[in-house]
Amino acid sequence: MVEIVPLIFIGAFSGFVAGLLGVGGGLIMVPALLYILADSIDQSVLMHTAIGTALAAIVFTSISSVWAHHKHKAILWNNFIKLTPTILLGAYSGAIIAKYLSFDFLRLFFAFFEFSVALIMWFSLSASGHVDSLARWVWLVVGYIIGLVSAVVGIGGGTMTTPFLAYNNVEIKNAIATSAAVGMPIAIAGSVGFIVAGYGVEGATGGLGFIHLKALTSIVVASVLFAPLGAKVTHIVNSKNLKKGFSIFLGFLGLMVIIY
Repeated sequence: MVEIVPLIFIGAFSGFVAGLLGVGGGLIMVPALLYILADSIDQSVLMHTAIGTALAAIVFTSISSVWAHHKHKAILWNNFIKLTPTILLGAYSGAIIAKYLSFDFLRLFFAFFEFSVALIMWFSLSASGHVDSLARWVWLVVGYIIGLVSAVVGIGGGTMTTPFLAYNNVEIKNAIATSAAVGMPIAIAGSVGFIVAGYGVEGATGGLGFIHLKALTSIVVASVLFAPLGAKVTHIVNSKNLKKGFSIFLGFLGLMVIIY
């Protein structure tokens, strides 16, 4: 039996963090769903279901978050356009590939990814040039990698898009807002992929491929209400503190997945 109250709490918290950090909320939802769905989903597809459900929830969370950031005129839409084409391709293919990966591989890959990005953000590593000087092929390759990895680990891409833009000297608040926008195409393509990949798979009993519909509904109701609040806070707090807090948060979530 899947409890609704914890899911609503997770939805509210992930929605707030999605708006605050531009990460889509999957960073919170995937670890939480591992624990919440453990008794109702076969372990062989548990991680797949957690990831698929998180991506589906991000579709709705990102709409609310993006609108809030757009009102602050913080989204760099030209960068969004450069990344989106290959992000869509990468996210769909990532979801299909994830079907053939084991629970432990996905879990450890997720954790390693979190730790790596946390270190990059903590030490504020950056390039010598600006993002606008990047060649077209760089945008295409980076977009595909962001989409692929995001779908495999069930995130909206903020943990890759935000550091990528910040590394290339984009102001952290603009990087977060743009990442929130990028999360939408990732979530849409990834969700479709997890529906297709989970169709007819034994143990996938959530309702729609690898997407658990009851968990999805409960999370979405709360997340779309709290995402605008997080986005509002982003434009109030100090940028340096925001970046440090972002890195600590990633490290904590990576640890939670490791000790599962």
